[in-house]
Amino acid sequence: MTGRTLRLRRLRRLTPGREDGGARTGRRRGATPKVVALGGGQGLSASLTALRRITGDLTAVVTVADDGGSSGRLREELGVLPPGDLRKALAALCGDDDWGQTWARVIQHRFQSAGDLHEHAVGNLLIVALWEQLGDPVQALDLVGKLLGAQGRVLPMSAVPLELQALVKGHDPARPEDVDTVRGQATVALTPGEVLSVQVVPSDPPAVPEAVAAVLDADWVVLGPGSWFSSVIPHLLVPELLDALMVTKARRVLSLNLAPQPGETEGFSPQRHLEVLARHAPKLALDVVLADEAAVPDRESLADAAKRFGAAVELAPVARQDGSPKHDPELLAAAYDRIFRMHGRIGPWR
Repeated sequence: MTGRTLRLRRLRRLTPGREDGGARTGRRRGATPKVVALGGGQGLSASLTALRRITGDLTAVVTVADDGGSSGRLREELGVLPPGDLRKALAALCGDDDWGQTWARVIQHRFQSAGDLHEHAVGNLLIVALWEQLGDPVQALDLVGKLLGAQGRVLPMSAVPLELQALVKGHDPARPEDVDTVRGQATVALTPGEVLSVQVVPSDPPAVPEAVAAVLDADWVVLGPGSWFSSVIPHLLVPELLDALMVTKARRVLSLNLAPQPGETEGFSPQRHLEVLARHAPKLALDVVLADEAAVPDRESLADAAKRFGAAVELAPVARQDGSPKHDPELLAAAYDRIFRMHGRIGPWR
């Protein structure tokens, strides 16, 4: 019996009982859907800011491969998980009242100095301090969330810090046809070459059990938007997390970016994002692919690419009106809400 088969059997035993086509037993009428959002960085923050407007039961599962900036320095010096993307997710879950917005600004604040504290984020230091005090990353993040009044939970996707490695064609502009192995999330994100594939080191990292349980217990799982190779795809490279995504009875939404990312996905069409995803997780099924209607020049090709995952395409205006490639929280929330109502099983929260 293979290790993957054993994992799948264990995951199925952990899957909560369901009735009536996926509605959770014992769920009281009027409750909001359980939503898990996977990603990292600004993309995940955008999704969380939107989702907290439509559900009171929200969990973020965050990538832990960052090796740049303040996170990279703390990771290298202390051997901890990189806290930066976790901090951003917590800030996105802060409420709109004075308490929430004050704490969001505080944990995002970066010191400016000529010394060692330069560019360290307050939230990074707070998270790492609690990790050292409590010895439990999940308990510490829950405590930070309680302090901030966060409207949801933040979990790391893996229990160990990961290194991202990518095969990149033309990473060295002087050798445009050569394929090199590029190491480190920060380097991969800024490569001038074409990223062909990514992997994580270690290759079989342990998933955080609470993250696996959240995916299994969800009504909806949202993957993306975000840096495709360095924030979105890494979740599919943690075997237990991928297995959970494949066996969960939750509906799965893939939220596409508004524009290609310079370097990492330069020149990518919306459908190419799906093709790359399929190469890394060929057995993954999706229910809905969400894209901004103005960012899809070839709707038929995108629909064909989505069919490979068994998914329908939903187009909606989700970008800010100022022309920047950023999501509008209210418009994105409206798009998610419509998807949950139109594509979900008849939810007991409606």
